Amino acid sequence: MTLRAGAGIASIGSTAAGFAAVVLPHTLIFSLTISSGGNHMSLSDLPGAAPDPSPAGNAAAGPEALALAEPERRVRPVWTTGVVLVNVGINAAFFGPIQVLLGQQAASFSEGDKEAILALVTGAGAAVSLVANPLFGAFSDRTSSRMGRRVPWVLFGAILGAAALIALGGAPNVAIMALLWCLVQAGCNGAYAAITAAIPDRVPVPQRGTVGGLAAMGQTVGILIGAVIAAAVTGNFAVGYLVCAVALLAGVVLYFFTNDDVPLPAQARPPLSLAAFVKGFWISPALYPDFAWAWLTRLLVNIGNHMVTLYLLFFLKDAVRLEETQGMAPEFGVLILTGLYAVMVIITSVIGGPLSDRMGRRKPLVITSSAIIAVASLILAFAPTWTGALVGASVLGIGFGCYLAVDFALITEVLPTALSRGKDLGVINIASSLPQVLAPLIAFPFVTLWGGYVSLYVAAAVIGLLGAVFVVKIKGVD
Repeated sequence: MTLRAGAGIASIGSTAAGFAAVVLPHTLIFSLTISSGGNHMSLSDLPGAAPDPSPAGNAAAGPEALALAEPERRVRPVWTTGVVLVNVGINAAFFGPIQVLLGQQAASFSEGDKEAILALVTGAGAAVSLVANPLFGAFSDRTSSRMGRRVPWVLFGAILGAAALIALGGAPNVAIMALLWCLVQAGCNGAYAAITAAIPDRVPVPQRGTVGGLAAMGQTVGILIGAVIAAAVTGNFAVGYLVCAVALLAGVVLYFFTNDDVPLPAQARPPLSLAAFVKGFWISPALYPDFAWAWLTRLLVNIGNHMVTLYLLFFLKDAVRLEETQGMAPEFGVLILTGLYAVMVIITSVIGGPLSDRMGRRKPLVITSSAIIAVASLILAFAPTWTGALVGASVLGIGFGCYLAVDFALITEVLPTALSRGKDLGVINIASSLPQVLAPLIAFPFVTLWGGYVSLYVAAAVIGLLGAVFVVKIKGVD
């Protein structure tokens, strides 16, 4: 929302275990029960990747065929709307705090140490997101429930995140604040991992670009809603957290009541093996080279994108000299550029996804959109003016929106097994979350030692272009 999001985007926490038990009597409680004989165990079996049954094998397995077979029937618009709203809720709950509310709360503890407090809290949360997304994805892969594999974790994640957000407003000290934000990250990433895996579970390949584009639109709309919530509460961060929690819970309602999640029979899972479970998070590039190249290209493109946006405020202040040339505060300039970027992401994500479905090809659009992102970096590098910034932000949004939609569809076609889609997509989402850590480390010496913003944005363009070039190494998808 990690999300992925990210991805790896965010995570949630629940209000109370008792409430979860009341809401989920036949899902989480059932899923966490270990028994010796077959039909009543779920998270007791948590091995690593298992061989994907063939279509013929699925047909012979009865219910297993429905849970693991490649989907062929197009999903209903109401199902897609539910998926979009889950993405909206997760991203609103995550980005409202990360953009404004956490900073305000940090300042309430210590005005002089607010930067250090914010770095500590967000850094701890980022570390949790890197682990939570693939971990909860793996849990959902192994869950047997009458509600299916994904729905229990979408609901549990939303409850956990909402409860942690509400409690966050009353955190008495920095340590509790950091702990609760980690729970928010855990919950939102849990919900995001499950809802992301639901797409390849239920959506046929010819429709995945369209659904992926709409999901990307939902993520961007959620970010904008989070920013609006943070701005509307005018400094009352506790109220802001409460509104974000409500948005998170409201986002899962339609999906909960209209999902097509299919239960996974207990006999479809291999026996419990902790060693195999841990080992399963390593997906061998030698065995699955297309998956490895898809992971690397997403990492590179996201590093380039984060390098472009990371120092945007300082770029407008020091390179564009926005206040001197336009009489505009750099903070307001960032708001305008962010809004323009978001609008373009929304437009091209809902165009690019369906276009790739109609073409029946993914790689040309992924390569083109990655190159467009690199062009945006070069515009900022060599046109450090307000007009250049407006054009660069627009071009960046055009490229990234199409990339989000089509690259997601491509990735769903290179996943190693149907049984481990949640875990495998969680591993992919690390490539979306990790750049939040790597981009500042890469960008800092360019800005301070190696030529300033021109060298920074040229480097971002080169990294993004490498991501475009390596897409051609993916052989199993056109």
